[in-house]
Amino acid sequence: MTSSLHTIQSGTVDADGPGSLSIALVSEHASPLATLGGVDAGGQNVHVACLAGALADRGHRVTVYTRRDDKDLPDRVPLREGVEVRHVPAGPPEPLPKDELLPYMADFGRYLAGVWRVRAPDVVHSHFWMSGLASLRAVRELGLPLLHTYHALGTVKRRHQQLADTSPARRIAYETEVGLGCDRVIATCRDEVVELGRMGIPAGKVSIVPCGVDTELFTPKGPVAERGTRRHRLIQLGRLVPRKGAAVSLAALALLPETELVVVGGPSADRLDEDPEVRRLRRIAEEHGVADRVIFTGGVAPRDVPPLLRAADVVVCPADYEPFGIVPLEAMACGRPVVASAVGGQLDTVADPTTGRLVPPRDPEALARAVGELLADPEMREACGAAGRRRVLRRYGWGRVAAATEATYCSVLDAQPAATGVV
Repeated sequence: MTSSLHTIQSGTVDADGPGSLSIALVSEHASPLATLGGVDAGGQNVHVACLAGALADRGHRVTVYTRRDDKDLPDRVPLREGVEVRHVPAGPPEPLPKDELLPYMADFGRYLAGVWRVRAPDVVHSHFWMSGLASLRAVRELGLPLLHTYHALGTVKRRHQQLADTSPARRIAYETEVGLGCDRVIATCRDEVVELGRMGIPAGKVSIVPCGVDTELFTPKGPVAERGTRRHRLIQLGRLVPRKGAAVSLAALALLPETELVVVGGPSADRLDEDPEVRRLRRIAEEHGVADRVIFTGGVAPRDVPPLLRAADVVVCPADYEPFGIVPLEAMACGRPVVASAVGGQLDTVADPTTGRLVPPRDPEALARAVGELLADPEMREACGAAGRRRVLRRYGWGRVAAATEATYCSVLDAQPAATGVV
């Protein structure tokens, strides 16, 4: 292991891969089969599904292990050629908030060990800290290489949410155990590396590989969602949870006349009225006098997202904190300018002023000012959108991300001791 940070630049990896690998992706709560937009269904689900597919495109055999949350789910589901999803019996076969899953991770780990004892993968890549905990139990028993991607860190969540943080009390301790116990951490941005260092995980154990975006689905050309009668349209897309900053967007909207805001995410459209976060946001919209300029679509199918993004003048991503943030990439891939809070992975993905603007989090005035400048200048919006598309193609296509991930797998496999019967 080198003493310096491993940075894998997407697109610089040798196209000649290592041959076909058997890869286990472990994602305990974020199934690649889930409907997006719910409280616990968002960027990680997309990441795991797309990474699995892109690795399969490179000739690898990928199995995704996720918790069974419905008794009627089959044990195995083919996701696409080269990718299979296996539902792990750990806890009751029903939906549970991810913060309630820790007691079932021992069973999850035992299941993995049992399956892999019969047929071991070449490499294990766990996603989120509880997947890491379950995987660590199995690989320690079997001597398999383990790489880990956190997607979000408990230290950051606790700092921002404080008493509202519902994570298990020992989350940070377990995250540290996973980081120290795995062979390599795959971080998604520079900000995460700094946070890992504060946890005692050395930079030499970390590779940076960003999240990706489907550049064939998210394109500037294609169907465009119907717009309302307002002069300008903003879109905010993602899970409807307070940290995503929709309340900040509503406050900013009050400072942006002749502008409507479309909020995409949350439960299905027919269940919006019963959703606590939607009700809270509607009250905030009323307080700011913008309720008539806000549209809540509810959760939408992935294929419906690009037309919505193309219909926006500006896409806003005002999260309090964002471990990576896939939405800015999706917007940029569709040629739309982005105004995002200067936090987490958005510091890496949004190039200010080339592809959009970065603003302080929780600052409606700064958000409105940045958005207003773009709305007032159509040529600037067009230039930012075109630059965003170029940036995504250069850095964030899933083919490039998969190649960089594969290179990281290979560096770990190359460092493994020879198979002499001694682990």
